[in-house]
Amino acid sequence: TGKNVWSQIYGYPEYGISFLFSTLGNQKIFGNEWAIYPYFKNHLIRRSKFELRTVIGVGLGYATRKFDLMDNPENVAVGSHLNIHFNFKLESGFKIAKQFWLNPGLSFSHYSNANTAEPNLGHNFLTGFIGLQYNFSENIELQTRTLEPFKNKHEFALIYAAGGKHTRALQSNYYLTSSLSAEYKYHWKRKLHIGAGLDLFYDSSTKIELGATQKLEYKSQYDYRTGLHVSEEFIYDRFSFTMQQGIYLGLTDKVSKSLIYNRAILRWKFNAHILGSFSLKSHLHILEYPELGIGYYFISKKNESH
Repeated sequence: TGKNVWSQIYGYPEYGISFLFSTLGNQKIFGNEWAIYPYFKNHLIRRSKFELRTVIGVGLGYATRKFDLMDNPENVAVGSHLNIHFNFKLESGFKIAKQFWLNPGLSFSHYSNANTAEPNLGHNFLTGFIGLQYNFSENIELQTRTLEPFKNKHEFALIYAAGGKHTRALQSNYYLTSSLSAEYKYHWKRKLHIGAGLDLFYDSSTKIELGATQKLEYKSQYDYRTGLHVSEEFIYDRFSFTMQQGIYLGLTDKVSKSLIYNRAILRWKFNAHILGSFSLKSHLHILEYPELGIGYYFISKKNESH
């Protein structure tokens, strides 16, 4: 309602918790999925009798059936019961009575285990939906305040992250991954920071994956990759969502032979210098592994404002 100034900046968004149950088309092989995830609803259009919104949510999903070499070998979609669930909705709203809204829209959901178990193709489903919304009060009083002029800033950060992965050879072993990143961000707008950085990656599964594919003879330096990335960071108070697009330079990826890598990152700034993160690294549409990270950052101000 505007108690936090960031609510006003984003046009008074909504947030909450979603609970989902879904069939998956084949009860014997895929079973069902249960999921719970927090969501963030942003209003693109907000009128007295019509609204257009986007809804984004990420949380945990539970698949009742998973791959099993003996009991369920045809399930090549998921290799674990516990998965990451992502949802995106384009939702409209039509006011049909004093406190009632009709909400039709489209929804896209994906769940997979982020390569923590094999197989990891995951499930994607696109659905149409219609819902009925009841508001306990007819009108919500939104608070407004005069915003201070925005000042451009420079941000520098050093972040270490670690995670793990299974190989695509259906092995049971779990392999350590980690990364070290030096980043620069320019605070261009209140809601958008742009930047670039240097990355050093470590993947302990390289030797076994090269052996499985017989692409070339293993060398210990192949466990490491180095790269340069650009980034776009979307800000909401201390929380941010970052997209990075990188290119390997120097030590390249000998397993996938990919030149380009990507990362999607959720971050929370605990105080003026310490941040935590959860990231997913991929090669375009191929998800490699998740990582948890911690970092140190500092901000220097410029005299520009607008």
